[in-house]
Amino acid sequence: MLRLVVLCLGFCTLSCKSEAPVAPAIDMKDFVPPAPKEYTFATTPFWADEFEKDGLPDPAKWGYDVGNSGWGNNELQNYTNANIKNAHIENGVLTIEAIKEKLGSSNYTSARIVTKGKNDFLYGRVEAKAKIPAGRGNWAAIWMLASQSDYGSQYWPDNGEIDILEHVGYDPGVLHASVHTKAFNHVINTQKTATALVDKWDTEFHLYRIDWTPDYIRAFIDNKQFFEFKNTRSGWEQWPFDRKQHILMNLAIGGNWGGIKGVDDTIFPNKFQIDYVRVYAMNP
Repeated sequence: MLRLVVLCLGFCTLSCKSEAPVAPAIDMKDFVPPAPKEYTFATTPFWADEFEKDGLPDPAKWGYDVGNSGWGNNELQNYTNANIKNAHIENGVLTIEAIKEKLGSSNYTSARIVTKGKNDFLYGRVEAKAKIPAGRGNWAAIWMLASQSDYGSQYWPDNGEIDILEHVGYDPGVLHASVHTKAFNHVINTQKTATALVDKWDTEFHLYRIDWTPDYIRAFIDNKQFFEFKNTRSGWEQWPFDRKQHILMNLAIGGNWGGIKGVDDTIFPNKFQIDYVRVYAMNP
């Protein structure tokens, strides 16, 4: 009786195996990987500042980084706190103004305004319409930093920086977009960056934009793409950009990059003008 049960079990096993479907082998030379997802964005911003009210920037939307620490780049300016001489709105335009004047140990004042704690967000399209000041020694920027420190042992570069726009006055009309991470940053000369040459950058407003998604960061000027950084999913050291960030806008003087060819003191007062900043949500 025992022998009969064993034979039946063996027969059932063989039958089940013979009936199982077998997937055809894939010839890898014919394999085409799926295209990366293309993301879209809302048509109405979830956060914006059109700078319509004269005076200081809206305190509900902007705070200030303050002081003359050099800001990691040996910069020469002293950033002031809610000083209308250095950051003011008039006729629908925000002006960040660098002035040659003594404050503390610095010979220049300026402003660096930030949305940290007021608009921290994850992914989206950021647009800023701006006119960049001319002048050897200045360093205008619209950029983003992490709003928290989740990665590594150092806030920067471990938690990432996204540069929407950078311009140094000694290299007129050359606009930069970059990212900085632990693996890719200018201190170790591995930063990921691209440049574009723009006409009338100091006399006309141009649209500066980034699209930040889980798969890529792209930069545009007047809606023409000139930079892309892809997420290779190789760890936070290369891609820490899955945490909230905030926006910064500033006009620095001198520094390791802006001051390479010195500062021309005839350029002051020096004005960085922004027509608007808008942030659009990424669609699911």
